[in-house]
This record gives sequence, C-alpha cells and structure tokens, in this order.
Amino acid sequence: MRRGLGPIGIWSIELRTGDPHEISDAAAELDELGWGTLWIPGLGGGDVLGDSARLLRATRTAKVAVGVASIWRHQPAETAAGHTRLQNAFGRRHLLGLGVSDPAAARGAGRPYRPLADMGAYLDVLDRAPVPVPPEERFMAALGPKMTELAGRRTAGVHPFMVTPEYSAAARERLGDGPLIAPYQAVVLEGEAGKARTAAREFLDVFLGMDHYARSLFRQGFTEEDLAGGGSDRLIDSVVAWGDAETIGKRVRAHHQAGADHVCLHVVGAGSAMPRSVWRELAPLVRAGS
Repeated sequence: MRRGLGPIGIWSIELRTGDPHEISDAAAELDELGWGTLWIPGLGGGDVLGDSARLLRATRTAKVAVGVASIWRHQPAETAAGHTRLQNAFGRRHLLGLGVSDPAAARGAGRPYRPLADMGAYLDVLDRAPVPVPPEERFMAALGPKMTELAGRRTAGVHPFMVTPEYSAAARERLGDGPLIAPYQAVVLEGEAGKARTAAREFLDVFLGMDHYARSLFRQGFTEEDLAGGGSDRLIDSVVAWGDAETIGKRVRAHHQAGADHVCLHVVGAGSAMPRSVWRELAPLVRAGS
C-alpha cells in the first residue's frame, strides 16, 4: 500500500453531486471492490466536509480525500475543526486537500491573489488550531515549482491535475523521496480514438482556457497550438488515458514508475449518471496493484 492511500483510487464529481442514497451505495461498493481512496472535488465550495462525512459513513476501510478545497471559499479555522471531527468519528480516514484556485476566486472573496503567501498563511492557521491539522493529513493541488516546494515542506505532498507521467517524474525529482505524489488522471473507457478524444475534449475544454492550467501545460512541453481547438491529439493522448482497462492500467503504471505513490482515476465521457459499471470494469486494476 502506498502511504495508506492504496496504489489507485477513484476521483468523482458524482460522489458529491449525485443522489445521496446512490452516493452511499456506490461508495460502499467501491470500498468492497478495494479502491484505496475516494476523492471528491471542492467544486465551488459548499459543505464539502459534510459530503466527506457521507462517504466515510458508507465505507469501512477506504480513505476519503477532498481534491481540493479552495482556500478562498473555506475559512481555515472552520476547516480545521471540521476535519478534526471527521478524524475522530471515522478512524482518521479523511485527507484534506487545499488549492489556491485562480485570481477570479480570490477576487470573489474580496482578496488580492497572492497564492504562495496566502497558502502559507492558511497552513499557519491549521497549525495553530485548537487541534492542529497534521501535515501528513493535508496536501496541496500544486502545479508550479514554488507551490510544489511549499507542499513538500508543509504538507504530505501534491495532488496535481492534468499532468503526464513525465510530470510525476519531475515532481519526484524536485520533492525527493519523502513527500506524496498523487496525480489526478482522467480516463475514457473507449477504444475508438475519435469517440475517446471527443469525450476528453468536451471535459477538458474549460480547463484549457484557464491561465494557471495553461501555464502548467506549457511547463510540461506543450505549445499554444496544442491548447488550441480543444486540444491537439498529442495533448489529449498525453493527459487523458483512453482505451480498454489494460491500456488505462499502463498509464497508471507509468505514473507509478515515474515516482507517483497513488493515482486517482476520474471517469469522463460516461454521461451524467454515476459511472458504476465503468468503475467495476476498472476494478481489476486495483487487484493487480496497477
């Protein structure tokens, strides 16, 4: 098991936004199938810790991770207290992910955008809480080198979005052996290239227009041309794993071989319903330790 998360997990919007009864039922099944960690996004804020609690109640062994909560939308003292309640109630199975979002999120909170300084200040409050949030129970959605280094110093590690195995290798070189690297990996269970890439582009389109993600992709060696028109085939194939379960497993193994500890899979292109049949089809990857 890699750092207690398991080698592979599920990242799901539907586990936050779906019908509460189906969420609980699906989480219990994912736990039984052996998925080490269930990840839910921060989205636009809201009661993400309450949504974590629902998943923790429905599971026995899986960890639950917030991937990630915006520091502009969640007050640090309240976040620390809520995280402590979950840890006490559910056997310390909760992980708190934090991110600086983008300048628009900071403006919405009436704040200037000073990502490094404000993340550091947020972590300071978590450290000074009546019950501090231990560094090993928090991580960051770091992409740039300075934020990655901050994560390595003050949290368990990094949970990067829209990255390649080469990024995982570079992050491991920068962070050294200790910190956690748990990349997000979008997947499309579809063997026909046109259909798979169309599904990937429909999902990634909004992110390719965001400056902080664009800068990350440029650092990874992609060009303006790669980001245009919904993303070049080279870009899509590099940041989205598509094909059958075996092919997706190869991408997961590539991240592990590059130095990642855990890879969380986000099924895209399956429509708006809970993609339970796809999760079941991918479950052999858990048993194989991919």
